[in-house]
Amino acid sequence: MRRAAQLLGPRGFTTDHDLIEPWLTDWRGRFTGRAMAMASPAATAQVAQFVSLCGEFGVPVVPQGGNSGMSGGATPGESGASVILSLRRMNAIRSLDPQARQVVCEAGVILQSLHEAAERAGLRFALTLGGKGSATIGGLVSTNAGGTQVLRHGTMRAQVLGVEAVMADGRIFDSLTSLKKDNRGFDLKQLLIGSEGTLGIVTAATLRLLPAIGGRAVAWCGLPSIRAARELLLHLEVGFPEALEGFEVLPHHCLESVLAHLPGTRSPLDSRHEWYALVELVAVAGAQDALGASAEDALTRAMELGLLQDAAIAANETQADEFWRLRDSIAPAERAHGPAMQHDISVPVERMPEFVTSAIPAIEREFPGVRGVAFGHLGDGNVHFHVLAPQGAIRGAWEKSEGKAISHRVHDLVTEWGGSISAEHGIGQLKRGELARLGDPVALSLMRAVKQALDPAGILNPGKLVELAPGRSTP
Repeated sequence: MRRAAQLLGPRGFTTDHDLIEPWLTDWRGRFTGRAMAMASPAATAQVAQFVSLCGEFGVPVVPQGGNSGMSGGATPGESGASVILSLRRMNAIRSLDPQARQVVCEAGVILQSLHEAAERAGLRFALTLGGKGSATIGGLVSTNAGGTQVLRHGTMRAQVLGVEAVMADGRIFDSLTSLKKDNRGFDLKQLLIGSEGTLGIVTAATLRLLPAIGGRAVAWCGLPSIRAARELLLHLEVGFPEALEGFEVLPHHCLESVLAHLPGTRSPLDSRHEWYALVELVAVAGAQDALGASAEDALTRAMELGLLQDAAIAANETQADEFWRLRDSIAPAERAHGPAMQHDISVPVERMPEFVTSAIPAIEREFPGVRGVAFGHLGDGNVHFHVLAPQGAIRGAWEKSEGKAISHRVHDLVTEWGGSISAEHGIGQLKRGELARLGDPVALSLMRAVKQALDPAGILNPGKLVELAPGRSTP
């Protein structure tokens, strides 16, 4: 403790429980741990020295960014033997090169701050999500975050051009320089992306930027079914191969929940529909004037083909943001509704409508009284599959009993359909047991071997994603 305090100073190291306590519980409130201290280094060199010190004494390190993850990946365990390593002080944008369209961000940079910095340079960062006001770049890289623009631009993995990370022994892996071609063996930065801080601690990243959009057309569409939504997506992909940036689907129940949760909101359409699609088309500077008319023509044609029943195109940016606010508010609205098991899963893109229409009634039959609700990113197969508890269920107790059985069954179904039990929120603590139960044995064996090679003492984020190979123990 004394050496850590000397290294990091009073702003960088504390054992004060009152200061640590807010960071001991995950965003969803499912996991609460204990920690002997919290370190808040201000530079990569300090991270390296601190991790080296922890390795010397066998102290586990739990990296943490905005603490907005959905799987408990940044929450310490219950033993109290670990130290939280907060990257929040490392919030500098080291450089932004408009010509190269690249930015170098430290791990603690908030996603919204990056958006604003890119906008000031006439550029944009093509990844966004509902928690952009708290999510940090380090956390997004470490979990390979997705969001609403994956359809066109891919996950965080596709945005990362270089990585700087501190390894378990305190060495600094510096691969921030971006090269279009580099065949010097393994692409090690890709190993760190999505590893949830179990292989190395991301301290900075080089990210790609894109030209700012000249304008956008955002439409709220009423649909008879999720199958019609899939047909509408294909229709728009043909008409707008370079402009279709977002395509979200949600059932009427989700819209009802949001309208009840957010005072002063209203449905974009006058009529009720079984399903809705939120569509965003973008245009580069100079081509935005024709975008609205083209979008209207495409939606009119889709209506003639029976792919949609009604649609409203946002008249301005304020209304477009309101459409997206309805979509982004589904999760908190469902939480306010009562206990629920929320699943972040994916299936093959072309099978998502079939999966939703099959899995919901299957779960409702097997667990009487529950209600299945699915929404999400139709263009990339990511389903947010929520199962709402029966009336009268006790929050906390229900999730640990019937809720747990429901999640097992949902994950069984996803696996049967050739999907993934984690689409964009990582494994963390929440799904580690399910990954061990349902994951491919060969893949799990390889991941354990990598973990053992890079973190043989098991000090980096123990209890998350994957443990050391059998026969080895973590601190």
